[in-house]
Amino acid sequence: MSRPIPLFPLGVVLYPGERLPLHIHEPRYKEMIGYCLEREDPFGVVLQNEGVMAEVGCTAIIRRVLHRYDDGRMDIQAEGKLRFRILRVSREQSFLTADVESLLDTEETIDTHARERVITQHMKLLELAGRAVRPSLYEEVGLVSYLIAHNAGLTLEQKQDVLISSAENERIAYLVKHLETFIPRLEQMEGLRKKVRSNGHIRDFPPAADS
Repeated sequence: MSRPIPLFPLGVVLYPGERLPLHIHEPRYKEMIGYCLEREDPFGVVLQNEGVMAEVGCTAIIRRVLHRYDDGRMDIQAEGKLRFRILRVSREQSFLTADVESLLDTEETIDTHARERVITQHMKLLELAGRAVRPSLYEEVGLVSYLIAHNAGLTLEQKQDVLISSAENERIAYLVKHLETFIPRLEQMEGLRKKVRSNGHIRDFPPAADS
């Protein structure tokens, strides 16, 4: 990338193609978003976890300003675009900026068997979570790894591992391995919930979000 980009450290991992709603309230980030809107420039979303900022992030463009408040706060919708690696961070402005290098995927033939396997696993996961399953969803995207990774029960560290990888086959293999262990654990939990709910002596079994 030819010039420094503003950085937005967050407790999330953003993937290319993923939509991200943001509430902008801190003065430095109100200034940063204003800067990006004025120039129609992207900003960089980078994971900050326990005070440590990751080296690899994803650029984001502002798709829409959803709402502007009287005090300057904004609700925006951003969309992930390109992965990057931070080369140098600058603190010359109120918000961070960085010199970055773009990270491109390696050219490869996609393993269609593994791709279909991870899609099947993800649909099973959505069913267990009580979510609607729409097979056509996976046909509408080029890289299914990013679509699946943001909603696959990954920790922040695991999500960052997926973002760092520069090969779709490698990302898919990572997700297949994760879901092979994650789905059976989820099925066990669901079986236990059903058993407990059928027992009239135990009324206050924790909901799924607390397990």
